Formats: sequence, C-alpha cells, structure tokens
Amino acid sequence: MPDLMRRQLQAHSPGRLPAQQIGRAQEWAGRTPSEILARYRPGKAPPRMVLEVLLALFNAQHTALEKTVSHKTRHDRAQFLRRFFRDLHDKAGFKQLPDPRNLGQKHLRAMVKVWQQDRLAPATIQTYLSFLRGLALWLGKPGLVREPAFYGLHIDEYQRHEGARRDRSWSAHHVDIDALIDEICAFDRYVGASLRLIRAMGLRRKESVLFRPFANVIAFEGTGLAPEERLADRYVCIKGKGGRKRYIPLDSAARVDAVEFAQRVVGHRDAHMGDPANDLKKNLRRFDYVLAKFGITCARLGITAHGLRHETLIDHFEALTGTPPPVRGGSPPTPALDRSARLAVSRLAGHARIRAANPYLGTPTVSG
Repeated sequence: MPDLMRRQLQAHSPGRLPAQQIGRAQEWAGRTPSEILARYRPGKAPPRMVLEVLLALFNAQHTALEKTVSHKTRHDRAQFLRRFFRDLHDKAGFKQLPDPRNLGQKHLRAMVKVWQQDRLAPATIQTYLSFLRGLALWLGKPGLVREPAFYGLHIDEYQRHEGARRDRSWSAHHVDIDALIDEICAFDRYVGASLRLIRAMGLRRKESVLFRPFANVIAFEGTGLAPEERLADRYVCIKGKGGRKRYIPLDSAARVDAVEFAQRVVGHRDAHMGDPANDLKKNLRRFDYVLAKFGITCARLGITAHGLRHETLIDHFEALTGTPPPVRGGSPPTPALDRSARLAVSRLAGHARIRAANPYLGTPTVSG
C-alpha cells in the first residue's frame, strides 16, 4: 500500500473512510454500490482499499434490519475487519491478502485456528463470526460463513454462557456501598451522582453520565404506558442501547433521593450528569479514572461500575420474589413468579427479552 494511502487510512476516525481518499461526492454520485465496487477491480485495487470502500458503503447499516447501527458498533466492526485482514498475513501465514470479494473458506478456517490458539472467549468468537456474516452480506454471499462447528470449533469454544456463574455485585465482594459512594461524591460530585443513579435504577455507565435529572423526569401521563401499569406519578425516561426508551417509576425513596441529589449537582435544568466543561468522551474517561482511584477495578476490589448495576438488578429480583436469585444460591420461586420477576428485571435493565436477565441472576432453576 502506498505511504500516502496508508497515512490517509490511519488519519481518519475508525469506521469511516476519508473523503479525500475516495472522492465520494464526485465519483460516487448516482452510482449503486455494485457500480462503485466495479471501479476497484480484483487484482488491481489493493485489498485494504476495497475493504475501506465496503466499510464506507455499508458499515453504518444494520445487517438484518432497515436501520443504522450505533457508532460503537461501526467502530468495533471496522476495527475487527481491518485486523482480520492484517492477521491473515501476520498470523495465518497468507503471503498475499485476498481481495475481500474473494474471501473463501480456507481464509476463514485459518483464522478460526488462530482464534483457538489465542483461546478467545466464546462471546468474542460469536461476535467475530457475526461481523464476518455482515461482511458476507455486503458481498452478496449470505451463506459464506457457516456454523461454528463447521470450522472445528467445539461447543465450549463458541457457546456463550448466558447465565451468571458468579455474583458480580458489590456486596458479594464485601463492599460498604453507601460509604464508598459517599466518599466518591465528596471527591467528584458528578461521578458520585452517576453512581447513585446506577445504584437506584440499574443504569448503564453511559446512561448515568448522559442522564438529565430535570429533563428526563416526566409525569406518568407522558410515558404512554397503559393506566394499569402505573406505579408512580413520576417516571424517568432512559434512552438506552439502540435508541430504545424505557420508563422507570420513581416509586421508592432511594430513586427519588438519587434524582434529587443529581438535580442539586447539575448547573441548569437541561444539564446532564457529566461535567459541562467536558464532552462525553472526556466525561466517561473521568468516570473511569475516579472509580479506579477508589479501587473500583477487578484487580483491586474485584468490582466494576457494571457490578453496581448487577447489585440493583439482583436486589430487584429479590424484592419481587422474596428470595435471592440462583447466582446467590436462593431457593427457586414458582415458575410463574420467577418468569414475571425476570421479565421485570430485564425491562429495568433496558432489554426486551426475558433471558437477558440471566447474566445478572443466573439461569432459572426448577422449584421443588
């Protein structure tokens, strides 16, 4: 690859192709993806350039639905595909990189062997295969990427373990949660307020930083929920992954206190929980720095911010069923109660599927 092209590809943000590299506005106007790709002939255009064209054409698109994907997904998918083709040369031993349109089973088999040797986690392998299936769809080859077993993967190497096998909550690691959060509040009120929100409502880290303690609080009538679902007069609206909204009732003193504390921290009614002097990236970095300063890492206290989310969701299950979940060794409730509680936990977490509660609670057990 020419040095100029390499510098151009490395200079832009991941998942995007620089305009000066491809001249989209002039050269691509009015052309279909097939017509655009035809300009980059196999054997003539460098494989990495063809990959960048594919990313520019398709990376923003969902592989199954008529919608765009998040910037994180675009970034992760682009980074993986670039690394995949580098590793074909560096790790799998292919002297010449294939044009992405000529990707075949020998390339896939070779890279799966690399993943096995690197002992990648099952969830990572599943994600990588999913990204490759997306690439295959862009190329019009939907059946290119076969099932994991076809490539010699054993079930333990690609099957995710959806149920929690250990309790990741803070209390399971003997942490005095309230005392620790109070210390953090004294050091950084923004991060402390975010942790209070996670503790009260099971928010994700990013959701807590983006939370607007005035603007996100609405009356029940503004939620669009059915009258029989009403649990409180006021709710908070959380916009989670994929833009999905969920409404959490302010039905406990802990939730009301967390929101009111956040309202006292922010500077104005439209403010979010990040420091207004910083952008989102810097606020998330600050969040991580503060937590690390207080030992909230796997290496030190054995906990993470996500573990506080686990704490809340586990507590919610126990409040609904009267018994701890399987991850804490609790006696199983009746199947009907277990299902309804898991659905409630899933919805509080911002998921649509009931099985999404398993990574927090453990897999359901049969009641005696």
